[in-house]
Amino acid sequence: MGDLKDELLKAIWHAFTALDVDHSGKVSKSQLKVQDNFDKIEFNRMCWTLCVKKNLTKSPLLITEEDAFKVWVIFNFLSEDKYPLIIVPEEIEYLLKKLTEAMGGGWQQEQFEHYKINFDDSKDGLSVWELIELIGNGQFSKGMDRQTVSMAINEVFNELILDVLKQGYMMKKGHRRKNWTERWFVLKPNVIYYYVSEDLKDKKGDILLDENCCVEPLPDKDGKKCLFLIKCFDKTFEISASDKKKKQEWIQAIHSTIHLLKLGSPPPHKEARQRRKELRKKLLAEQEELERQMKELQAANENKQQELETVRKKLEEAASRAAEEEKKRLQTQVELQTRFSTELEREKLIRQQMEEQVAQKSSELEQYLQRVRELEDMYLKLQDALEDERQARQDEETVRKLQARLLEEEASKRAELERWHLEQQQAIQMTEAEKQELEQQRVMKEQALQEAMAQLAQLELERKQALEQYEEVKKKLEVATSTTKSWKDKVAHHEGLIRLIEPGSKNPHLITNWGPAAFTQAELEEREKNWKEKKTTE
Repeated sequence: MGDLKDELLKAIWHAFTALDVDHSGKVSKSQLKVQDNFDKIEFNRMCWTLCVKKNLTKSPLLITEEDAFKVWVIFNFLSEDKYPLIIVPEEIEYLLKKLTEAMGGGWQQEQFEHYKINFDDSKDGLSVWELIELIGNGQFSKGMDRQTVSMAINEVFNELILDVLKQGYMMKKGHRRKNWTERWFVLKPNVIYYYVSEDLKDKKGDILLDENCCVEPLPDKDGKKCLFLIKCFDKTFEISASDKKKKQEWIQAIHSTIHLLKLGSPPPHKEARQRRKELRKKLLAEQEELERQMKELQAANENKQQELETVRKKLEEAASRAAEEEKKRLQTQVELQTRFSTELEREKLIRQQMEEQVAQKSSELEQYLQRVRELEDMYLKLQDALEDERQARQDEETVRKLQARLLEEEASKRAELERWHLEQQQAIQMTEAEKQELEQQRVMKEQALQEAMAQLAQLELERKQALEQYEEVKKKLEVATSTTKSWKDKVAHHEGLIRLIEPGSKNPHLITNWGPAAFTQAELEEREKNWKEKKTTE
């Protein structure tokens, strides 16, 4: 009864729209009272009469006005329960498939997909008059004559609107005379009507169906074949089909109808329509949820971009501070070289005694250079991984750590040089008796001082190289950031999806000479471990 009220409300809406009457609040579903003997077809025809002249296209159509009326009623059955009334593309496809099957043709899915591509994106569906024009212009019924199209529309109308599950001629045995007479049978959800002919003008009786009825085949007898029996509460009906196929189709259709009555389910086409509506609602809810998630992802991405911009500015400030410190360090180094130049001239003899230590230090230097080459190899491998923005930040922090270590070593060497200088000054103040004993120590210290100066120069060179590597990594980070943003924009445009940038670790961060590091000590150790395993594998 609820579905019937919805269809009647839609018919009333068409009539009010044609009369230019504001129908909002005039008739509601709760106010509409429908009697059991109400003729909905006549009511629909009355509403059709009020709106057809104003809205039906004047261009010639391949269907009659009666066929257009049936399409109008089918539209009210399949359209969405919101105003203004429209029929969505899924229901249009369902209706055109039913018509094509009724005409005995093959469904052209590619043609319909092309039609959907050219569909107006500003509209969610077609109005009833656009649907009538679509069916009437023969776009999806090419090669079919008017009579075939009309018969297909009538068949679909009978199924969807009149709830005709099956119909056709069969022979029925009389209850009194026991003679066999041809009748036109019409199967509906709870009754089987039989008429003299298919024009349905002269009804001869009906067979009321309920959950207690049953249908079963009968053997051939009395010269009749393809027999089956319908048992009801007070009567039984013997019927003869034209062939075995028709017999099986009728038995199956009646059995399915009785089964639906037992389950209390609606007719198959109404149940299928309800499932399609529920599926569309579910898909719409999922689409809205997806759009909401996309907005959240975009907002999160914008926040991440702002954070990256802040980090970039901090990196620039750190680089500026590093340049100033480098300038101060150079100035201090020049002063130190000037200060110790005279002492180095007098202590050249100690170089011969330091040859063994120099050889040892050379070995250590070779190992250090090997480590530098390994680091260079690591940088080359990191270039291939710059697509990942987070990895690029970790590479940058690795360079910073190297700079910090070099600066720490340089400071340590400088402190050691100052300590040796103080010891030399103290040695000069000793007595002449102690000078001879301390001469050898001074020679060894001078040799160590020379070695430290060489290491200091080497560290200075390495620090410059590290600074150059830092600048190069910073440029690659900017390129990676630009590439990442471009990639995300393409994904958002073509696929409607974008990956959420994962937040960084909340663990305590390292502190370098330039500010907070881009990753923690644990992350650094894990990366170093992975790098060593990968190098061992290679």
